[in-house]
Amino acid sequence: MKTLLRSLLYLALMVWLGAEVFFPIVAAVAFGTLRPDTHSAGMIVRQLLTILHGMGLVSGMVAMALLALAPAWGIYKPRTVLAPMGLVLVMIALTVYTQFGIIPTMERDRVAAGGAIDAADLANPSRVHFEKLHNRSEHAEEAILLLGLATVVLVARAETGRA
Repeated sequence: MKTLLRSLLYLALMVWLGAEVFFPIVAAVAFGTLRPDTHSAGMIVRQLLTILHGMGLVSGMVAMALLALAPAWGIYKPRTVLAPMGLVLVMIALTVYTQFGIIPTMERDRVAAGGAIDAADLANPSRVHFEKLHNRSEHAEEAILLLGLATVVLVARAETGRA
C-alpha cells in the first residue's frame, strides 16, 4: 500500500511537470506552424494553458493530499513533507493566479486592443499591458517548473529519511 501511495505521489508530480516541460514545445510548434496567423496560434495556446492549469490543479491537490497523509500512514517522517508541501502550495497558488488572474486580464486587453493583439499599435496601452502580463505568465510557469523540480528532489530526499 505504501508503494502505491508513493507511486501516486510521484505520478501526480510527473504529470504536472511533464505538462510544464512539454507546453513550451507545443506553443512553439503552434506559433511556428501558424506563423502568419499569430492570433489563431495565441488562441490555441490559451486553450492549452487552460488544460495545463487544470491538470496542474488536480495533480497539485492529489500531491498535497498524499503529502499531508503520508506521515500518518508511515510513508514519510512528518518533518520531511513540510518543505515539499510548501512548494506544492506555492505551485498551486501560482497556477490559480495565472489561470484566474492573468489570463482573463490578458483576454480583456486583447479585446480592448481590437481582437488581435499583434495588430494593435506597440504604444497601445492595452497591448503594453498584455505584453507585461504575458511576461509575468511566462515567469510564473517557469517558477512552477522549478518549484516542481525542487519538490521532486525533496520528496526523493524524504525517501532516505522514511520511518
